[in-house]
Amino acid sequence: MAPSPSSPEQPVTLRERKKLRTRRALADTAVTLFGERGFDGTPLDALLEQVEVSRRTFFRNFRSKEDVALTAVKELWGTYLEVVDATEKSGPLADVLLGAMLGTLERMDEDWYRRFPPTLRLIAGSPALDGHALRHCAETQTELVRRLGVPDRLELRLLIEFFVAAWRCALDEWLPDCPPGELPALLRRSCSSMASSLALEA
Repeated sequence: MAPSPSSPEQPVTLRERKKLRTRRALADTAVTLFGERGFDGTPLDALLEQVEVSRRTFFRNFRSKEDVALTAVKELWGTYLEVVDATEKSGPLADVLLGAMLGTLERMDEDWYRRFPPTLRLIAGSPALDGHALRHCAETQTELVRRLGVPDRLELRLLIEFFVAAWRCALDEWLPDCPPGELPALLRRSCSSMASSLALEA
């Protein structure tokens, strides 16, 4: 099983630090290489050659070519679930979902903000990668239902779907220029528009 995409603690041993450096090199090079050559048209061996690692080393860090390409996305949602776990579950759940994502965005560093936009462009340009991303999103939503600690019912699943849709709308507005400081504000605006969107009339 591949390691978790996000870890709250810095590696202590030399072996752990070397593993983290290899993992970061693979993720960084994947975004650049796939962006230049296209995800679907670039074999995994081309990435391994660039980073100078073996297939065995690669599969100790990632499950697949799709997995390494989606590193920034998985880091985001992995951290989000951690923040949800640490968040007090009181008041409207819509506020809990939004607050957890705002807290998550505060945790992400400059390197993540550099890698995230090209990752989104890779997803948009590859049906295979888009399908992988959608499956990961569905898995995350299922895990989120479990971690929120409230009964699993239709209303909860709809709320999570609405929140994910609001997040994607915020990303659509953010993606052209990608200023890091504007994403939280765009997400707040998108979430605050949900109620009025449902009230729209033909």
